[in-house]
Amino acid sequence: MNKKAIVIALGAAVLMSSCASKKELAECRTENRALAENLQSTKEDLAGKNARIASLEQQIAGQQQVIKAQEKKYEDMQKALDKSLSNASQNNISIEKLVDQINESNQYIRHLVEVKSKSDSLNLVLTNNLTRSLSKEELKEVDVQVLKGVVYISLADNMLYESGSYKILDRASLTLSKIAKIIKDYKDYDVLIEGNTDNVPISRENIRNNWDLSCLRAASVVMELQNKYGVDPKRLTAGGRGEYNPLETNDTDLGRMRNRRTQIIITPKLDEFMELIGEAPETEE
Repeated sequence: MNKKAIVIALGAAVLMSSCASKKELAECRTENRALAENLQSTKEDLAGKNARIASLEQQIAGQQQVIKAQEKKYEDMQKALDKSLSNASQNNISIEKLVDQINESNQYIRHLVEVKSKSDSLNLVLTNNLTRSLSKEELKEVDVQVLKGVVYISLADNMLYESGSYKILDRASLTLSKIAKIIKDYKDYDVLIEGNTDNVPISRENIRNNWDLSCLRAASVVMELQNKYGVDPKRLTAGGRGEYNPLETNDTDLGRMRNRRTQIIITPKLDEFMELIGEAPETEE
């Protein structure tokens, strides 16, 4: 083989090696991008699950507080009964009159329990209907819970809005339509839309600070429910709490993510609730 042929062969070998290296590099880059995207998706999924766990822990803590409050009420009622019996003995109050007073008090207590049970049942049905209507993906970004007779629907900001904006994303429409249907089905409830932010300062055109942003976001959801889904505006209230109602510390990414939220708070109308309760029974001195 002459020298020219050798040079050509070596050149071809180098060229093939270079092409192979470029192909391997491109494949490595593609694989790296896929791994990075998978890692980001895994992180977001983990953050959503952690947020859900924290929410459930908060709900359990709330139920424990309710139980303690009921135990305290029972203890106070027992003390009041003991005092009544003691006063009856000291003041020679007739047993019949004392029994009437106890029966009257018991009747009022049963009335309050019935009102609370009715409210709890409605809230439970409302919550179950809403939860069943949401997909698994939506439940990662929507938290529904009942605390002290009030239904709280917490929506993640990255599901509802563009970053640092109060413009509602198209992908939020399906979720908001499901929430609107539940709101329209329960006409005896009022609805407060409450915007919340983290403590990272913002200053954009027409948005001076986090107070502005939280109020504008709440107003955007109110107008979406009214104009797009036909919710009666007389039932709606928009409010913003800025950075001053955090669920978590703002020192971590997860904490800031949980704090950036919009809450839809559904409560019985106050006048109807008071009509249900009625007036307390009068007691004789």
